[in-house]
Amino acid sequence: MKVKVEACMNTDIRIASPAQPIRDAARTMKEIDAGFLPVGENDRLVGIVTDRDIIVRALAEGKGPDTPVRDVMTQEVLYCFEDDDFGVVSSRMGELKVRRLPVLNASKRLIGIILTRGHLASRP
Repeated sequence: MKVKVEACMNTDIRIASPAQPIRDAARTMKEIDAGFLPVGENDRLVGIVTDRDIIVRALAEGKGPDTPVRDVMTQEVLYCFEDDDFGVVSSRMGELKVRRLPVLNASKRLIGIILTRGHLASRP
């Protein structure tokens, strides 16, 4: 029996705005104990910002805490769809060495995140 991604995703998502300061994004990451936030604009996923992005693309380059998320986010976002086969997606994540993957619905709206903490293959 194939398991769809929707059965394995986390739907409790916080989204950053491209215009918000990285300080606010970092605070949100701290509040939810996560190292990344999806970035959305006009109901679309436009990027991902990670704690590493904030350190490497902002702090290390002398940018301040009021720097907009858009200046440090990763714009090329890998994603999957809710009805994709979880086994295929988890294998692909392993090949790409990706630990988190946004999940979109058929209308390409963000509806969840797949997070890994070790091996996805061990999840139901």
